[in-house]
Amino acid sequence: MTYWTPLHSKLHQTLRCGRSLLPPGAKILVAVSGGQDSLCLGKLLLDLSSKWNWQIAIAHCDHQWSTDVGIAERVSSVARSWQLPYYLKVANMLDETEAAARKWRYQALVEIAREREFPYIVTGHTKSDRAETFLYNLIRGAGADGLAALSWKRLLTDEIALVRPILNIYRYETLEFCQQFDLPIWHDVVNENNKYARNRIRKDLIPYLQDNFNPQVENSLAQTAELLKADVEYLEEKAQQLLQTARSSNKLNRSELRNAPLAIQRRAIRQFLPLVMSKQPNFGQIEAVVGLVTAPNKSRTSSLPGGAIAEVAGEWIVFKNLSGE
Repeated sequence: MTYWTPLHSKLHQTLRCGRSLLPPGAKILVAVSGGQDSLCLGKLLLDLSSKWNWQIAIAHCDHQWSTDVGIAERVSSVARSWQLPYYLKVANMLDETEAAARKWRYQALVEIAREREFPYIVTGHTKSDRAETFLYNLIRGAGADGLAALSWKRLLTDEIALVRPILNIYRYETLEFCQQFDLPIWHDVVNENNKYARNRIRKDLIPYLQDNFNPQVENSLAQTAELLKADVEYLEEKAQQLLQTARSSNKLNRSELRNAPLAIQRRAIRQFLPLVMSKQPNFGQIEAVVGLVTAPNKSRTSSLPGGAIAEVAGEWIVFKNLSGE
């Protein structure tokens, strides 16, 4: 008989509330790092699996860094104790940076999911992670899309979804849960290294904001991210509709763009540029094209990726020298 905690109830209700995160009978690949959040998530899903008829397996990504020695064996032991399948991916000469590690982990998890036919990958990101990511992206100058990061669910491929089912649970709650069930938490020393911006946000900035501005700052930031996510989805849909009417091959109709609000213009242009160029545009390059919407005839910008040129020709913005043309 599984001991039922408030976190069990919270996750059960989250999955029933209409978000369509993890349906009954789903095959679920749980990414377990060995830390408190992923162990908490794995235990919760295991305990709920009989109610939802899930098929669960554990996946671990070994970076092969000196700080990771012994962790794969520990996660493997947890999987055995839970009587769950265990899949391991090992990196080869991976750069010791947050960005490189994150990119490789998602690639590795997708490979396992494809090989074993898991349509769902779940990670133990929490409300605390969402708040920290909000601040991290805000400091970097990200727009609404970046501030709305760490959504409940997104597609990694056409067949595989990434799901974060405990985004409404705080990190301190996952720690208490692991302690309650005596789960073997791996304390990653990398999380103590202040050379990583996320660690400084977690250890210094969030506590400072809690002490001096808002004790519930994590909740406030996570709520803002949730609100922005819905706004972003709406704006992206409107921008796609605008792009369908404004685009003709490698040119954009200025009349159609002028009739749209600036926020939609920007998004439509941002969606368009990667379709005709080899590199992702930055904010300044998008703004340069936005400026052409109302610019005089023959105006041009040459600040686009790959040496491409955008030029006004009557009611059209024409893009030239694309991908070696």
